[in-house]
Amino acid sequence: MASEELDLAVIGGRVVLGDGTYDLAIGVKDGVIVALAPAELLPPAKETIDAKGNYVLPGVVDSESHPGCYVPFRYDMTTESRAAACAGVTTWGIQAPVTRMGTEPFKEIVGKSDVVSFHESFPSAKAVIEEVSYTDAYLTYMLETDQQADEIPEYVEQHGVIDYKLYLQTRGMKGMSDAEDNNWPSRRAGLGTGIDDGTVFRVMEEVAHYGGMVHIHPENWEIGRIFEERLRKAGRTDFGAWTDRSPDFLEAQHIRAYSYLAQQTPGRVSLYLQHCSTQLSFDEVLKARGEGVDVYAQTGPAWLWAEPEYGWRINVPLRRRDNIEALWVALADGIVDVVGSDHVVGWEPSSYEEMYNSNIWDCRTGFSRVEMFLPVLLSEGVAKGRISINRLVQVACENPAKTAGLWGKKGSLLPGFDADIVIVDAGREVTVNKDHLNTRSGWSIMEGHTFTGWPIMTILRGKVTAEWADDSPGMRPVGDPRGLYLHRKPQGAKQAFAVTEPTRVAPSNRWLGTDFVRPGFCEATVRYTSMAGE
Repeated sequence: MASEELDLAVIGGRVVLGDGTYDLAIGVKDGVIVALAPAELLPPAKETIDAKGNYVLPGVVDSESHPGCYVPFRYDMTTESRAAACAGVTTWGIQAPVTRMGTEPFKEIVGKSDVVSFHESFPSAKAVIEEVSYTDAYLTYMLETDQQADEIPEYVEQHGVIDYKLYLQTRGMKGMSDAEDNNWPSRRAGLGTGIDDGTVFRVMEEVAHYGGMVHIHPENWEIGRIFEERLRKAGRTDFGAWTDRSPDFLEAQHIRAYSYLAQQTPGRVSLYLQHCSTQLSFDEVLKARGEGVDVYAQTGPAWLWAEPEYGWRINVPLRRRDNIEALWVALADGIVDVVGSDHVVGWEPSSYEEMYNSNIWDCRTGFSRVEMFLPVLLSEGVAKGRISINRLVQVACENPAKTAGLWGKKGSLLPGFDADIVIVDAGREVTVNKDHLNTRSGWSIMEGHTFTGWPIMTILRGKVTAEWADDSPGMRPVGDPRGLYLHRKPQGAKQAFAVTEPTRVAPSNRWLGTDFVRPGFCEATVRYTSMAGE
């Protein structure tokens, strides 16, 4: 073994991979993990971090965030990437329409003429990420027009964007003039034209051609408006009315319809379902997979924890306890593959006092979700025995890296991966107050609730980006922003997206403790590995 000095050694922790937990140290050189071995076998290091018996996880790969949704992209990335780093995120999947990627001047409410080619927005988006972000980031374009669909091959080659989102809530906007449109929340979120199924099919065709993935937001707002009219007429203003406005079958119906369309697309495009939240949806996911559809399901921390009575509006809506419990089972069983924050903060002023209204129809949407990520998975999941710490790594790190085409670089602590690391104190009890938050809005629906488990240090490519210091009331950013834009390449074969699922156990079909299988994993990889490749 070469005796070359390491840049960093992380010792004294319990290293968590998707298939097991190991009492090993991590050696880092030039921003990359080069050794996973007992601490006494590591070469000397310029810097050593003692994890003090805590879990050492790969940095979180957050598959869905929306900085810049309601305010200029640079403004939001400056503050919200700091919040993400403090939440343990090292790779941020940013999803945005063309009007929300840093082009100037920023337009608060957009119209049809504002929806142009992503060639016009990509340079500004990349520049903002590399100038102000505390996380590495990749882009998922939210497409609206046939022109954008036709340009997908150019976006793949020139921008390194390999997955695309279709915001199905906007189907009712297509064909309306700006004056006629009644879907103003979408225009405020930067969506100017809406889509129809013709655009959906064009996108699926193009993405299937190179083996990429299409993301959809499944929620039928065209039917939802009927329920809203009835609820308003009945005088319902409580927060549960927002859930009743979008009942379970509206999510499940879109999953069935667009899984079928994906199946009919030449090449059978891979389909990624965002924020799945109901038992009916999980049933449709299993049906689609049984019919041969290559479909992946994501959920988020808000739906894993918060009930309507916790008091806020979100799309898709917060669900009631029966669906929350079903969601944890689906996450444990591998029906749901990935967790993503769906982070959005409202437009200014974004304080709680300005946004809150006890009448749900007048309550403003947009609250910090990325800071809920690990506390919810650790406290509601690991601490309560709903998932293991290894399954947490699968759904928060490994699988989002795989579905994003970043596996081999992000999502693991194996040698050769970027040295993206988060140390978590699984036993730390935190009753949340404003001192624990870093989002620009300064508030969270987490406040007043107690969580068991919290990130205490985040490391991006071998350097600390956030830390809960002994003299600090919570996590805080460290150093200057060092985020990089991640240019991705097409995976080609669908098996490149193959996610890690928990081992099945008959007859209950439930996962078994920490005994997981990851295809292609060799136990010998978890060993002393030299920087010289010996």
